[in-house]
Amino acid sequence: MPPERVALVTGAAGGQGRSIVRRLHADGFAVAACDINRAGLDATVADATDDAVIAVPLDVTSQSQWQSAVAATVSRFGTLTTLINNAGVLHRAAIAEESAAAFENAWRINCLGPFLGIQAVLSPLRGAEGAAIVNTCSTAALRAFGQHSAYGSSKWALRGLTQAVAAELAADEIRVNAVFPGPIATPMLDTATQQRLAATSPGRLGQPVEVADAVAFLVSQAASFITGAELVVDGGQCLRM
Repeated sequence: MPPERVALVTGAAGGQGRSIVRRLHADGFAVAACDINRAGLDATVADATDDAVIAVPLDVTSQSQWQSAVAATVSRFGTLTTLINNAGVLHRAAIAEESAAAFENAWRINCLGPFLGIQAVLSPLRGAEGAAIVNTCSTAALRAFGQHSAYGSSKWALRGLTQAVAAELAADEIRVNAVFPGPIATPMLDTATQQRLAATSPGRLGQPVEVADAVAFLVSQAASFITGAELVVDGGQCLRM
C-alpha cells in the first residue's frame, strides 16, 4: 500500500535538511531526499531504518533534473504530497567586491531553484490531499545585513515568491508557507561566525531540529488552515535588532 504522505526535501545532505528528512520520516512521511552532494545525501538516507527514505540527486537550478526528481519520487512512492524547498547557499561579500557571477549564483539556487521546484510538483500536488509547500527563507529577508547583498536579496525574492504562489494556489488547496531561520548551528556557518552570532543572540544558536519542527508543523494537519504564513525561528534575533 503506497504511503499517504510523501515529501521531497531539497538540501537534504546538509545539517538542516537532514534534520527535516529525519523529522518528516519520524512523522510517517516517505521522503525523497534531494541534493547535489551525493556523499552527504547517502549519509542522510543511511540514517533511516527502512526503505521509506530514498536518495535523489538534484541540482535545483536544473529544470530537467527537477522533472526527473519528481518523476522518480512518484514512481517509487506512488504519489507526492509535500515539497520542502530547503536548498540554499550563503554568500557574503561587500557590494563593491561582489561579482556578477556570484550574485547570480545565489539567486539561481535560493530563488530560481524553489520556483522550478514549485512548477515541477504542481501536477501531483493538485491531486493530493493535504498538499503543502514550505520554503526556507531567512531572517535576512526580514532585516538588512551588510555584506549580504546577494544572499539577502535572493531571500527577499523567495519571500515574495512564497506570498505570490500562496495566493495563486489557495484555490487548488495547496498551502504554501515559509520558515525564516535565524542563527542556526549548521556547517553553513563557520566556527568563527557561530561564535560571533552566539554572543549576540539570546543565549545560544538554534539547532537544526528546531527548524525541522517548524517545517513539520506547517505541513501537518494541525496547520491545515494556514497558508502564506511566515514562521520565524530565530530565538528573538530580529526583536533585538
